[in-house]
Amino acid sequence: MTSIGRTADVLRVGNCSGFYGDRFSAMREMLEGGDLDVLTGDYLAELTMLILARDRAKDPSTGYAKTYLRQVEDCLGLAMERGVTLVANAGGVNPEGLATALVETAKKLGLSPRIGYVAGDDLTSRAGELELGEPLAAHAYLGAFGIAEGLRAGADVLITGRVTDASVIIGPAIAHFDWQRTDFDALAGATAAGHIIECGTQATGGNYSFFEEVGEMIRPGFPIAEIHDDGTSVITKHEGTGGAVTTDTVLAQLLYEIGDARYPGPDVTMRLDQVKVAQVGPDRVSLSGARGEAPPADVKVSCNALGGFRNEMVFVLTGLDIEAKAALVRRQFEDALQVQPAQVTWDLARTEHPDADTEQAATALLSVVARDSDERKVGRAFSNAAVEIALGSIPGFHVTTPPTRGQAYGVFTPGYVPQSAPDHHVVLPDGTRVTIDAPTQTQHVEPLTGEDATLPEAPTGETERAPLGAVCGARSGDKGGSANIGVWARSDAAFAWMVNTLTVSRLQELLPETASLTVRRTVLPTMRSVNFVVDGILGEGVAYNARFDPQAKGLGEWLRSRYVDVPKTLLQEAK
Repeated sequence: MTSIGRTADVLRVGNCSGFYGDRFSAMREMLEGGDLDVLTGDYLAELTMLILARDRAKDPSTGYAKTYLRQVEDCLGLAMERGVTLVANAGGVNPEGLATALVETAKKLGLSPRIGYVAGDDLTSRAGELELGEPLAAHAYLGAFGIAEGLRAGADVLITGRVTDASVIIGPAIAHFDWQRTDFDALAGATAAGHIIECGTQATGGNYSFFEEVGEMIRPGFPIAEIHDDGTSVITKHEGTGGAVTTDTVLAQLLYEIGDARYPGPDVTMRLDQVKVAQVGPDRVSLSGARGEAPPADVKVSCNALGGFRNEMVFVLTGLDIEAKAALVRRQFEDALQVQPAQVTWDLARTEHPDADTEQAATALLSVVARDSDERKVGRAFSNAAVEIALGSIPGFHVTTPPTRGQAYGVFTPGYVPQSAPDHHVVLPDGTRVTIDAPTQTQHVEPLTGEDATLPEAPTGETERAPLGAVCGARSGDKGGSANIGVWARSDAAFAWMVNTLTVSRLQELLPETASLTVRRTVLPTMRSVNFVVDGILGEGVAYNARFDPQAKGLGEWLRSRYVDVPKTLLQEAK
């Protein structure tokens, strides 16, 4: 076996990208900042896959993250000099195309890296036979064993298409420690580490409830996982970089985009309710206790389709009589529309303040969104109607943008196929094609919410009205058309209060937008956390733009801002 680590017992895996568009300089910063064995990057999301699929439909040679190609052009020599292996899912919908482009780039640089790629995730041409409908793109979330095979063969650069986000971290650990398919605990531990660092600086203070405690946040450092042969790890970052690695920054990321306590992946089902997080030094947090179970028999498929066309206009309402002004604008606009789109939705954001000392602070926003399969019905005729009423409408009438054409929007639908359905394979640096067999040991993954566990008794005593965020942190994100809200307490007493107070019905009271939706709660005592999944709040996915916050990034912070009766002892403790 080819080892990719400097030492046998620890593998240092860094990350330099959490999405397509992340900090360009991060690859160089990570390579120059200190020792690494592997540098990974996550460039894919559901919306990104749709964008890349549309790119490739226009030009078959594209469909990958071009940013990564430029980053490697800048840093390949440095990576090879330092002996750092590069692994990224930047291949998007065309990993072979990116691998080919990297080979050409290396030749121009006078370098000869060994480059391989993982493919087989693309099920688009087989979508019908696999009962996935007729999407523009259908890509299975592959696991990490193809990555491991490429690294065992000595790849200096290993490119993938759609794999699970954590797979780019798990794969190097499989190769280095020679883990097998049934090493479930070790695989689960690496999954936890991968889940934390794959979103980049979200693990080092970014998107973090208590950001004012972090310190220097101009350029947070990107995270590193020091993975051990039993799957335990330490999350850290390069010395001297911004941000921080604390139990809370790590907990926040563990709660990001999860469901219940069983976190299924193509290689292992991780038990989140077993994970323990501990501060073991400055900017060093250990992950232990992860337990793994067999993976599900099916693998998830990202199905993206064009849902139709969309247009939006936003009216600015200033000063007094906001609701009356909104009602008049709506009546006038609907009268001016010559063609009726299939769907028209209105939203009034009451952002104005009484007796405001700036015009902007005295302003509310009224938006109207149209959707239709016929581009003409949401085109210039729609947005022109918003302008045509201008001189005969409310006082102070104006809009935020000029009339525009409609834009295509996407719809995400998760699909599931047997683990054996994708043609999972890796093309090694010498051109050899190696098929990656599906796991033979699988299970039906039953939901695990922890609601039947014995919960701690809530503290009693005098209470005070205060924001939930005075004693709890939160992290939220999108899960297809649903969203998750992970909430964690900062002490045992605060958890005992939170877990008894923040029930599903209480959440729906605090967040009225969720009241008509199905909400599921999971209790995670080892992390002093609860997680909520709100089904359908994002409509048909991120690209659908169903609400003001289409990726549910701020949903957790909205929850933290709501006032509840908090025991005074907890408020004193939090100061």
